[in-house]
Amino acid sequence: MKKQKITLTPDIYFENVCPTLNMNIRSELYFTNEFTFAVAVILSAQATDKKVNEVTPSLFKIAYSPDKMLDLGLDGLKKHIKVISFFNNKANNIIKLSQQLKDKNSNCLNYKFPQKYHNRNELMKLAGIGQKTANVIMNVLWDTPNIGVDTHVFRLSHRFNWCSDKENTPEKVEEKLLKIIPQKYHAMVNHTMVLHGRYTCKALHPKCENCPVNKWCCAKDKKI
Repeated sequence: MKKQKITLTPDIYFENVCPTLNMNIRSELYFTNEFTFAVAVILSAQATDKKVNEVTPSLFKIAYSPDKMLDLGLDGLKKHIKVISFFNNKANNIIKLSQQLKDKNSNCLNYKFPQKYHNRNELMKLAGIGQKTANVIMNVLWDTPNIGVDTHVFRLSHRFNWCSDKENTPEKVEEKLLKIIPQKYHAMVNHTMVLHGRYTCKALHPKCENCPVNKWCCAKDKKI
């Protein structure tokens, strides 16, 4: 099979899409400190940011640190997040995460992760934090140039022919994107592609007429 030429290169994509977005907002998830951001990211797995943001403001008023989350307890946490998909499993992980982070600073209103967790391998040892979640946390909180591959990043990477059918897992997509996307863009990949995929390059009804990279795009379902 003849390989399809990539016309929408990463350079063209980021140069044209980034100016259309608010790059000062690194995530649309509501959070108040590093701990609550990690909790929000865990809750967002297979759920929309909008749905997560419906429950977290009230939750984070009382459970803003590992200690406070443990004070709330498993049953109390479940009551707050019961409208979120897979809330039982997520609640268990968040309580385990809180237990792992419990130390002399774990009751702080402005909680920050201990420095050792700024390493992805160490961060992934915490409950509920896999590679994608760790990448998002490190990217947003500490500007680490990891690429969190969620459904939008995965879909657009294949839509733009940046990845082949062989790159069929988030890990394989991340590995490929790190190779083909210039390093200067790595820290903004997730934020840019998520917002572009969420509001313009939608899965079911892409707004091609409003897309800043329309003329370079070679997607099969391109409207115009």
